[in-house]
Amino acid sequence: MRDIPKAQILKRIEFENPWWDAPHEVSSNYTQWKPRPYLKLFYPLVENQSIRRAALLMGPRRVGKTVLLYHTISRLLRTIPSKQIVYFSIDHPLYNSLSLEQLLEFFGEVSGTDYHTTPTYVFFDEIQYLKDWEIHLKTLMDAFHAVKPVVAGSAAVALRLKSVESGAGRFTEFLLPPLTFHEYLTLLDSSDRAMPKLIRQELPKGINFSRARDIKHLNHVFVDYLNYGGYPEVVFSTDAQKDLGRFVKADIVDKVLLRDLPSLYGIQDIQELNSLFTTLAFNTANEVSLEDLTQNSGVAKNTIKRYIEYLEAAFLIRVLHRVDQGGRRFRRANFFKVYLTNPSIYCALFAPVKSHDQPMGSLVETAIFSQWFHADISRFHYSRWAGGEVDMVFRGPDQTIQWALETTWSDQYAEDSAKLKSSLRFCRSNDLKDMLVTSKQEKASKVIDGVNFEFVPASEYCYTVGYNLVMGKKASRAEETRS
Repeated sequence: MRDIPKAQILKRIEFENPWWDAPHEVSSNYTQWKPRPYLKLFYPLVENQSIRRAALLMGPRRVGKTVLLYHTISRLLRTIPSKQIVYFSIDHPLYNSLSLEQLLEFFGEVSGTDYHTTPTYVFFDEIQYLKDWEIHLKTLMDAFHAVKPVVAGSAAVALRLKSVESGAGRFTEFLLPPLTFHEYLTLLDSSDRAMPKLIRQELPKGINFSRARDIKHLNHVFVDYLNYGGYPEVVFSTDAQKDLGRFVKADIVDKVLLRDLPSLYGIQDIQELNSLFTTLAFNTANEVSLEDLTQNSGVAKNTIKRYIEYLEAAFLIRVLHRVDQGGRRFRRANFFKVYLTNPSIYCALFAPVKSHDQPMGSLVETAIFSQWFHADISRFHYSRWAGGEVDMVFRGPDQTIQWALETTWSDQYAEDSAKLKSSLRFCRSNDLKDMLVTSKQEKASKVIDGVNFEFVPASEYCYTVGYNLVMGKKASRAEETRS
């Protein structure tokens, strides 16, 4: 049996970096895709050579991380010589057992670039497939000060957990979410299925707020977004929409549950993990407890907690912790909410929904929460106490409640003040003078016992949050983008 010669590896590296030759461009297979707005936020982290930090691009499968890397490379090529930029896809079999330093040496040999002294941008895609990648990366950064590493991966368990252990101060994490509703509409507007402009911009209080020109039309598109809108490829593929179960479940969910997590953590009972995830997905946006999950599954609490940590780190779910009526965390987190990171996962696992279907309330809340994916989720909570609850609350750095939100897919709350009893109690307990309530179509303001309730259609709110966060309008002050 022959060993794979070094020349074959060098040939592969040349193949992965076609911009080294004229016309010094990234393949049209990637540039044909319209850049996601997150490129404007990610690119400065890559371009800045003065800060000795590696940029870590993380996020769920199939949301466009590799495409974002290529768009970044394409922009760098405007000002950086082509052979000072190199890309490696670490999951390629030819790179098995090779260290990052060895790959860098091969790059220098095949390109002629002196990366010891020449500023060089090195892109490592699917980095989690290299064992102890974070140690390799730290060594690389210490040894080669002219190298700016940029890494990306889908199985975010390895990225997040290991970067916390050994990368403090060395890595800058960047989360790429599924498509926001703002991005979804932007893609539709730029496609052959161009639609009338559904949104107009308003600027009360110095913050962008988006209003629908035709709320019924916007809501119709919003339901399509819940069903199909999380993944760029699905937006443009009617075949993928017709067989969403295959595209999302087989190509995204199953690869995480059946391949990524077992290979990274040696999980033996894959069926057990799969069953837990299906249960959590069905209960998206609802409160669950470890006790109930244990009783229903027969799996030990510690095992369930570990599985939930894995699923959250892999960006399949997000966990929201509970506070009481006064906004205080409970000492024991026996109860919590679980959200899918993308409502399209629900539709792929079970069935697409229509506007009047019972799961719509939970999926609308899931969609609203998913718009905040790029924000600091640790400051988000929900509140529940004896006789009352509030869907979403946001705590400031001093742990006080800064705002609260009630999510509905109904206009009944605007018509019946009695339904706001819990919300009113929460506002009084936390000295909140106003609160936002999502609706289906209703737009109104109502003052009840000194508290101003603003009613905004859920589809408008989703668009507004996504627009404000990604466009950088006070993105570092997430609490101000709520209204």
